Amino acid sequence: MAAQIIFTLIAIAGIILFGLNAKKVIRNIKLGKPANRSDQPQKRLATMLKVAFGQTKMAARPVPFVLHLLVYVGFVIINIEVLEIFIDGIFGTHRVFAGLGGFYNFLIAAFELLALGVWLACAIFLIRRNILKLKRFSGVEMKTWPKSDANYILITEILLMTAFLTMNAADAKLQSLQVGHYIQAGAFPVSVHLQNLLPDNTSTLIAIERFCWWFHIVGIFAFLNYLPYSKHFHIIFAFPNTYFSNLEPKGEFTNMASVTNEVKTMLDPSYTPTDVAPGKFGAKDVQDLNWVNLMNAYTCTECGRCTASCPANITGKLLSPRKIMMDTRDRLEEVGKNIDKHGKDYDDGKSLLDNYITREEIWACTSCNACTEACPVNIDPLAIIVELRRYAVMEESVAPASINAMFGNVENNGAPWKYSPADRFNWAENN
Repeated sequence: MAAQIIFTLIAIAGIILFGLNAKKVIRNIKLGKPANRSDQPQKRLATMLKVAFGQTKMAARPVPFVLHLLVYVGFVIINIEVLEIFIDGIFGTHRVFAGLGGFYNFLIAAFELLALGVWLACAIFLIRRNILKLKRFSGVEMKTWPKSDANYILITEILLMTAFLTMNAADAKLQSLQVGHYIQAGAFPVSVHLQNLLPDNTSTLIAIERFCWWFHIVGIFAFLNYLPYSKHFHIIFAFPNTYFSNLEPKGEFTNMASVTNEVKTMLDPSYTPTDVAPGKFGAKDVQDLNWVNLMNAYTCTECGRCTASCPANITGKLLSPRKIMMDTRDRLEEVGKNIDKHGKDYDDGKSLLDNYITREEIWACTSCNACTEACPVNIDPLAIIVELRRYAVMEESVAPASINAMFGNVENNGAPWKYSPADRFNWAENN
C-alpha cells in the first residue's frame, strides 16, 4: 500500500507540474498576433498525417530517417506498456494485462524488439553527434546547452530502455523460479539473453526488478517534465505545428490590410477603404510575430536540415535558419519569465531584432525557401525573417545600400534596374 501511495503521489505531481509548464508555453505562444489557420481542415489534417505521423519529409535523408523511425515508433508503441505499469503502480497489481494471453506475449515481444531498436538508434545518434561530429550538428548556435540537451535525451532514452529490458529479464527469471506473484506471462526475445547476467538469488532478483520498474516509470515522468525546457518538445508540438502550417504556395508573402488600402486608393480614387488600423509594420520583437511563428519556435528540433540547405549559410554568410528559430524561442522564453516576475507590461529594453538576431543575418537571406522545404515538421524561418525585414524597412527606413538602390529603381523605373522602362527591350535589338 505504501508503494501505491508513493507512486500515485509521484504520478499526480508529475502530471500537474507538466501541466503548469505546458500552460506557460501556451501563454507565451498566445503573446503572438492573431493568424487565421482554421481554413481547409481536411487538407490540414492530411498534411499532419503525412508529415507528422507519416514522417515523410524525414525520408530525404535515409539513414537518420530509419533511425528516427525506430525511435518514433518505439516511443509511441512502448507507451502501451507504460499504461500497464501505470495501472500496476496505482492498484498494486502485476502485469495487469496478462489476461490477454497469447496477444500479451506478442505485445511484450514487440516492445522488447522496439526497445532494442530504440537503444541501438540512440547509440548511433550519439556516435554521429560526438564521434563522427556531422557538420549539420555544429554551428555557433549549437554550443553548450543545445549540444548537451541532445546528448542528455539520447542517454536518458538508452537508460530507460536498458531499465525496461533488465526489468523484463529479472521478471522472466523470477517467473521461471515460480516466485510469488510473478506469474507466467509475456515473451522475452531480447531480455532472455540478459538473464544469465543476473544472480540466482530470489531477493536480489526482486530488488533488481523493482528498482528497474521504479527507474523506468519515474524516469518517464521526469522526461515528461524535461520536455518544456528542451528541443524535444517537438514530440508534442510537431502535430499541431504541421496541422497549422502554411498551405499557401511557398514564397507568397502576406499583405498588410492597411497597406493594401493605401495602394488601392492610389490606383482607384473611387475605392472606399475598409476600416483597418495601421498598426506596426513588421516585427521588432516576438510579440509582433503571429502565434504560428512562435509555435514554430517551440517546435524546432534543432536538426540543422534548414541550415544545411541554406545557400547563404553554405557560402559562408552569417545566416543560419536554425539559429533564427532558436533565437526566437530564447527571446520568447525571456519575455515569458519577465511576465512571471514583473507583469505583462514590463519592458526589459531588449528585442528580438538586434539583441538576438542581427541585421546582417536577416539581409543575408535570399528568400529561396530552401529552409522551409527542408524542415521535417513544416517550420517556416523565412516568415520571421521577412517580418524583421519589414520592420527595418517600413518602420525605421533602414536597409542595405543595395536594397535602397533597388527600391529607388522600382519607384522611378518600375523595375529593379537603373535603366528606363522604355529601354527594357533594347537587348533584343539586332538579335
